[in-house]
Order: sequence, then C-alpha cells, then structure tokens
Amino acid sequence: MTAPTERAFSVFDPTLDGDRLREECGVFGIYGHRDAAAVTALGLHALQHRGEEAAGIVSFDGSRFHSERRLGLVEDTFSKRHIIDQLPGHIAIGHVRYSTTGGTVLRNVQPFFAELAAGGFAVGHNGNLTNGLTLRRQLVDEGAMMHSTSDTEVILHLVARSRRSRFVDRFIDALRLLEGSYSLVAMTNKKLIAARDPLGIRPLVLGDLDGSPIVTSETCALDIIGAKYVRDIENGEVLVFDEHGSYSHKPFPPVPPRPCIFEYIYFSRPDSMVGGRSVYEVRKAMGSQLAHESPAAADVVVPVPDSGVPAAIGYAQASGIPYELGIIRNHYVGRTFIQPTQSIRELGVRLKHNANRAVVAGKRIVLIDDSLVRGTTSVKIVQMMREAGATEVHFRIASPPITHPDYYGIDTPEREKLLAATHTVEEMRQIIGADSLAFLSVDGIYRAVGEERRDPARPQFTDHCFTGEYPTPLTDKTTADAAPRRPALLAEAS
Repeated sequence: MTAPTERAFSVFDPTLDGDRLREECGVFGIYGHRDAAAVTALGLHALQHRGEEAAGIVSFDGSRFHSERRLGLVEDTFSKRHIIDQLPGHIAIGHVRYSTTGGTVLRNVQPFFAELAAGGFAVGHNGNLTNGLTLRRQLVDEGAMMHSTSDTEVILHLVARSRRSRFVDRFIDALRLLEGSYSLVAMTNKKLIAARDPLGIRPLVLGDLDGSPIVTSETCALDIIGAKYVRDIENGEVLVFDEHGSYSHKPFPPVPPRPCIFEYIYFSRPDSMVGGRSVYEVRKAMGSQLAHESPAAADVVVPVPDSGVPAAIGYAQASGIPYELGIIRNHYVGRTFIQPTQSIRELGVRLKHNANRAVVAGKRIVLIDDSLVRGTTSVKIVQMMREAGATEVHFRIASPPITHPDYYGIDTPEREKLLAATHTVEEMRQIIGADSLAFLSVDGIYRAVGEERRDPARPQFTDHCFTGEYPTPLTDKTTADAAPRRPALLAEAS
C-alpha cells in the first residue's frame, strides 16, 4: 500500500463555509466488475459534493483485500493510475467523507476494514448513529480497542461479536442495535452488502452496469459511469449480492419511510433523482412556491450561487421577474495554496463571491438562497449587493427557518448558534441588513416535493431541523444532557 498523504486544506474554508450545512459522506459499491476500483473512483468523483475531506476505496481480488484511504479530494489520489493498479479485484466499495463525528485524521477515513473470525470485512457509512457513543462506551468497557473516533467503527465490533453462523445474520444482528440514520455499503471476500436504516433517512440506490450491481448514495454516480438506475433501496432493507445472485432481507417491522428533506433542499446534486423525484425540479418548485407565499416588488431575481440557482429560476418563472446572475462565484478558491494575512482573510465572502455590478446597480433585487444557518454569509452578501449599487435587497430563503440541530449526518451548529432559533424573522432581517426577509413555509416545502403535510406530529419526511420532530431516539444526547461528558478519546466521537 502506498504511504498515506494529507492534503493541506484551505485556510479560507472556515470563513467561507462555516455558514453552510454539510453532509457527512457518500458511498459507492460494485460487485462482479473487472475494473471495480476504477469504476468506484469515478462514482466517488460524482459524489464529491457529499464529502470533500477524505476518500477511500477497499477492493478484493479473489485472494486478498486492498485498501487506499487518503485525506483530500478524490482526484488528488484516485485519478492516478498507479493507485488504481494497487486496488485490483472484482468487488470494491468506496467512501467520501465530511466528518460529523471524529476529526479529520487518516484513522477516521472510510471504508473501515477488519479481519474478523468469519474473514475480512469492510464497511462505509453515510449517516450518523444517535446511540453510537453509547454503544462505543459499552464496547470499550467490555474490552474493545477502538482505532478511530468515528461511530462507524462500532459496526465492525458489533458484527464481530455476533454468534450467528451466517455472515448476513451477523450483520443484521449489528443493525438491530443501531439507532439514527445509516446507508451502508459493506463487503466480504464473497459478498457486496447494502443496508438502509428502518426510516430510510439517508438515500441509497441500486444500479446496474453491464450486469454488475451497484449501490450508491445518488443516481448521479450511476450517470457518470453509464450505469442504469434500477430502484431505490427500501427503508429497512438489507440487500446482498454474491456469485449466486441477489437477496433482499427485511429484518425490521415495516414503517412508513421518512427520508431527509434536506436531500432535496441542498445535499443531493441537482441532476440526481431522489425518491423518484428530480432534485432540480423540486428545487425549482420550492422557488415557485416561495414566490407565491412571499412576493416582492423587484426588478431582478438573483441567486446566491450555486445552491440558490434552481430555486431562483423557479421564483423568477412564478413571479415574472427577470432572472439574472447578479453574483459570480469563484470556483477555484477552495484549491488555493496561498496563505493569506489577516487583512486578506477579512475579505471573507468576496474570495468566493463577487457582485456583477452591471446587473445589480440601480436595481431592486430579490436574493434567493436555499437555507440560512448562522446568517454570517447572508450579512456579507447583502452588504456586497448594496455596495454594488442595489437600491433594495429582498432576501428570500427556499426552506423554512432552521431552529433545531441535526443528529443524522448533517453538520449543524448547536441550537443557540442557529440564527432562527434565537431570533424572530424581523430581528434576522435587521441583522442581515435586508429590506425584507421571508422563508418558505413547512407546508410549502411539502407541496414543492409533491406532498401535503398530513399530520405535523407524524411527518412524511425527516424535517426536524424546522419542526423539532426527531424521528428516532437521541440516546447519546439524552445521556450527555444527564451526565458530564467523558474525557479524551470517547468525547471525540460525540
């Protein structure tokens, strides 16, 4: 195995992205393909938006497992032919990561691999276990040695401790102990395994490439390799592929699915299909619904790029106000090697966004963004528009106010740092400096997805960030609230 390397992350990231929500990761797996690792690398490239901190691939060549895990972007490592040549085999799984549990260090990069009594086992996880810290403490108290600070490692230990004879039964034994969200890809020397939590919070789809089954987080990862979409993996389903075919297991009592609404708002790529819906069309519908709920007298509709673009198109079409690119994004700032001085860092959002003065000057503008978290970026963008000559700035957010933190794989601040959790809309408007501010309603976001919210106490989606209706027990949080946090390594995993 080639020695691992670490990528120097841009010092601009906290300034530019600290006001954005981030997904934890994306997963990909393929069975029965002679170029399994190369195909996996391409799939991970399409999923790069789901995690930019690290990437890894594990493969099996019929006699041994091979693993490459690196900090940095997929192209930094897996575009190199000699790296792919070190990952031979017809089975492979891959993972891109943005950490919500555990720090950005190589030992936390997935897929994780371990030699168990039943043989080698590798697993990659998208989501977050709400009882992961509790299980971890129990395992450590019983003598387990943890090598990472990620909740995913718990799954390896739970599989290893099962007394079942068949591997799939051991895997299911482990799943029965998990709470929270998970979409998993796993592999042994004979099998590719996919699993989705009982509520289907995180996405997972099944595809086919010339007879080779693929499991991955989004359909865009199928498109990049020319694979066809077969179906979504169902909530609570465990799907196994081996030389004899495929087997679907449904070990949990059936419950209505509750997929995460933020996949439509922000996380999934706009060219993906999630739950049978075009993400791009849903985001346009959110903008259209927002225009009906919160119209504004304005001259142009301007998106905050890139996340606000589809909603802005929908808003413009529904309102009849012209759509213009009033903000231009610099797509290269994240790859810079410049080490700026404090005075340069204070330029903040201008390193990533710049006003298109020809569009903005002398105009009343409607700014469209997908969400508002802390509000710090919004303050800078409104100021930028005014300095570019905008006469009025009306801010419209294509999702409801975020009032509660997430515990299912989205990196959200603590509640007191969420602007909408501690301020009224009018107070937020004053802080941001806009002439008006409005959010899409919770009912409106359901309509945009093609649903009617039937019962706020039993929502069809995981929408707790807006409503506080968490879909699963929050065991780790409850335990942490009731007792002092344990020190050192265990604390890192929370």
